[in-house]
Amino acid sequence: MRTNNEWTSVTTNDLFKGKTVVLFALPGAFTPTCSSTHLPRYNELAPVFAKEGVDSIICLSVNDPFVMEAWAGDQGADNIFMLPDGNGEFTDGMGMLVDKADLGFGKRSWRYSMLVKDGVVEKMFIEPDAPGDPFQVSDADTMLNYINPEAQKPQRVTVISKPGCPHCTRAKSALTGAGYKYEEITLGSHGLSYSTLAAVSGKGTTPQIFIDGACIGGADELESWLSSQ
Repeated sequence: MRTNNEWTSVTTNDLFKGKTVVLFALPGAFTPTCSSTHLPRYNELAPVFAKEGVDSIICLSVNDPFVMEAWAGDQGADNIFMLPDGNGEFTDGMGMLVDKADLGFGKRSWRYSMLVKDGVVEKMFIEPDAPGDPFQVSDADTMLNYINPEAQKPQRVTVISKPGCPHCTRAKSALTGAGYKYEEITLGSHGLSYSTLAAVSGKGTTPQIFIDGACIGGADELESWLSSQ
């Protein structure tokens, strides 16, 4: 690994001894499912895992340290320990090294997750041996449900905003003040337009706030919703 611009060695004892650890492994940094779902959800649920006694969450991929560091920065994955298995040695030792030469990937990790307590694997969720890149059981929610089916998960909040919108600023301040973390989608970026806003929310004004997939409305409606919680 790279630590403070220096090469360092990390052992399995460093990672697992005397700790409760959740490790999830995936085929590659910056790939679609890994970037859109697998890593973000573990990062999102990290505080919940911590409450359930998990000391660290490790994301492992057969990538080099520079790629893993860049991906962590791109994802804002502050709650995840990024573990580069550049030569695939750990993955091979786990029996999870697969050949993806047909995609030009070379040797990569099969997708799986595991709960490790003091160096002993208590539970593994291994994706089924099926074509493509199955993603059914190694997700964060499945692991959390195994640890504690009654664990309280944070609500998913999305804010669709536009630059310079004072009502958007008010809505975001209200969410932050109430302790909610949120994803912000900004019109005008990545090809998103008012057509996108109308298609998703059926409305033409910003902000539009969604909580667990349900459209709450604008800043006024959000404040009313927050006051009712």
